[in-house]
Amino acid sequence: MSNQWFTGQTITQTIEDNLGERYFYGLRRTDDGELFLGKLDQLSLNDTIAINKEGDPVDNYTEFDEGGEFFEGRDSAHNLTYKNLNYEQFRWDDANLFYYVNEEGELVVRINQGPNDGAVQYAGDDIVIQDSDREWDNTNLTLDNNNITFDQT
Repeated sequence: MSNQWFTGQTITQTIEDNLGERYFYGLRRTDDGELFLGKLDQLSLNDTIAINKEGDPVDNYTEFDEGGEFFEGRDSAHNLTYKNLNYEQFRWDDANLFYYVNEEGELVVRINQGPNDGAVQYAGDDIVIQDSDREWDNTNLTLDNNNITFDQT
């Protein structure tokens, strides 16, 4: 009879530890002012994100890299800095953020769950947050211009 021993991390732990930031969030705005948020989970086999649109390669954003953040998609006159770039701002994060507009028309973010998942309980913590909808601080965020950023300042 032989004994089988396993030491070290599981495959999932190895992937998650070496992945860096898991989720990509990209924000773009149409000429009519509509905002769109693209999200990619690197561990999903079905998620895809196109960084550049089809067009002249001279107009492509070429500095894209995992973990890199970009917030300069429009210049001071609100013109696109790269014609083919799909997302005027983007960032990477380990948190699975779910953004949505609630019934009152407020932009809300939930962490690691959707709007209908009930109370939030964080791993390793006995605190259960009953009202897990969090509204943005309206003193720093407006949706009628391109000053919205994903930075954590």
